[in-house]
Amino acid sequence: MTGPATDKRALVTGGARGIGRAIAVTLAAAGWQVTAADIDASAVAEAEPDLRITGETLDVIDRAAVAALIEQRGPFDVVVNNAAIPADMLPFAELTSGHFARALRINVMGSFIVAQEAARRMESGTIVNIASRGYLGGIGGAHYVASKAAVVGMTRAMAVELRWRGIAVNAVAPGMVETRMIENFSPVLREKLTEMEPGGGPLNPVVIAGAVAYLASPAGRSMTGQVLLVDGGKTIGVGLY
Repeated sequence: MTGPATDKRALVTGGARGIGRAIAVTLAAAGWQVTAADIDASAVAEAEPDLRITGETLDVIDRAAVAALIEQRGPFDVVVNNAAIPADMLPFAELTSGHFARALRINVMGSFIVAQEAARRMESGTIVNIASRGYLGGIGGAHYVASKAAVVGMTRAMAVELRWRGIAVNAVAPGMVETRMIENFSPVLREKLTEMEPGGGPLNPVVIAGAVAYLASPAGRSMTGQVLLVDGGKTIGVGLY
């Protein structure tokens, strides 16, 4: 775990709930000055009292708003791209161009805009992209998987370019995590997924936050261009679904 970092600033998008909130709280507990940005204004308001967390309402695909936030609260030493659309499980045959466009727009373009605007103002630091199912396919949600696979590719390309500026770029790919996102799954699907989890159920968001905190630490800076799988061992010879 990281030690106190009282003069360091971190930005967490999608930071008001679920994995993002856990990341924000974990970094704040380690001494970081955290800005938790989220499109959900009510959720942001709930996040503000936590430790040294400042809540900000933000649409990650609004470049002007992103730039303004970074100018106001940054520059940031750590940026965590966590904002994403829910991982619905629509079968491939039922997907529309609209489903694909929305996933790419928010999950990929949003991560690109935030990372680019932040990197332009960083002298050094760490960018962590949450990749989720981008490392493995599965039944349903091909649009979501495709968007997260694009995030993985972007992470590696960013790492090559930004390492010369002292910026490490990595991705964290969680398995199934206990968040509001999976509450939308049907009871049958949820039961099936739970049975397939090595630990007998979804991971606690704090586990994912710990991985991000490591990448944000001085020890984690030695890694760049990597995808850190945090899935309870599911990918060791076992498919995601």
